[in-house]
Amino acid sequence: MTDKSTDGTANAANWRPATQMVHGGTSRSQFGETSEAMFLTQGFVYDSAEAAEARFKGEDEGFIYSRYANPTVDMFEKRMCALEGAEDARATASGMAAVSASLLCQLKAGDHVVSARALFGSCRWVVETLMPQYGIETTLIDGTDLENWQRAVRPNTKVFFLESPTNPTLEVIDIAGVAKIADAIGAKVVVDNVFATPLYQKPLELGAHIVVYSATKHIDGQGRCLGGIVLSSKDWIDGNLHDYFRHTGPSLSPFNAWTLLKGLETLPLRVRQQTESARKIADHLASLNSIKRVIYPGRPDHPQADLVQKQMSGGSTLVAFEIEGGKAAAFAFENALQIIRISNNLGDAKSLITHPATTTHKNLAEEARAELGITDATVRLSIGLEDADDLIADIDRALAAT
Repeated sequence: MTDKSTDGTANAANWRPATQMVHGGTSRSQFGETSEAMFLTQGFVYDSAEAAEARFKGEDEGFIYSRYANPTVDMFEKRMCALEGAEDARATASGMAAVSASLLCQLKAGDHVVSARALFGSCRWVVETLMPQYGIETTLIDGTDLENWQRAVRPNTKVFFLESPTNPTLEVIDIAGVAKIADAIGAKVVVDNVFATPLYQKPLELGAHIVVYSATKHIDGQGRCLGGIVLSSKDWIDGNLHDYFRHTGPSLSPFNAWTLLKGLETLPLRVRQQTESARKIADHLASLNSIKRVIYPGRPDHPQADLVQKQMSGGSTLVAFEIEGGKAAAFAFENALQIIRISNNLGDAKSLITHPATTTHKNLAEEARAELGITDATVRLSIGLEDADDLIADIDRALAAT
């Protein structure tokens, strides 16, 4: 493996995020390639049987099998560690693989998990349906009230899990406050940081122990591939995730890792532009009589506006809002859009819109959706890289058509 000091990354810890996302973790082969090399291989060969034995015993640094680790995937993990301020990471095949691995690797039958109820539909299924099948007790709470976290604690509570901002209603949870409660009982806090991105929120600095991402979203940002990642301390990775990861096989494809490395190079530029446009569009929507409610982190009318200012360094690329007229009006609005496309993805260069009640959160009972503030009139808008004025014109035209 290339000596990092000869690759110009010896002082990477002192770099600012934009530089880390271009150069962090780079390991060049003997050919001195400019772009990161793509190692499309399942396995690796050894000079001798003795060398193979030493590699498997951990006495010789190097790669064994791409299900365990791969040079291209390793570069992506190291670059994400530099960006997040984490000691170690494991990249996964999807965001849900990252969420599932981060939880299941540290839990057993009889343990208890406290989770914010405002979660992406699949995350909520893992907490509410899958984990109880393995004897893991779970409690769902309104995560915006710190007292709810304290009240939910049991003697067997091991993990707190949350998203912030949440999907799709963009609630913001006090990560530092939750971490303080967890530390007092020796529990771990797992934060899904997808909506904030590592640019606008640093859960580890706020006291969280594990951070997960769907790299499919902003990190790729161009609708090309799936990916995820779990980041934490080296002790936690080695003691909890390492064996789970090796033996269950949620590994990331080297090709997808290479694609995600390319996405990281432009992440600050894309997210900054998307956020500026999202703020402008949120303000415009709030001025319209046909819009009942607008939720955007960064606006003074956000339910947790003070916490947003304290915890996040930027707003969001997403806007949630409700249209007068319920489901029929929401569907008519989506169908009338010409630039903004209907899709359940987010964080893309293309602006995308979804109707959570009938897509990402359709499996929740109506009462559960009501608790989360998801109505038949709610839509979630992910702002892309188009001109903001063109997107506003598209929105106005579609609203007029309804």
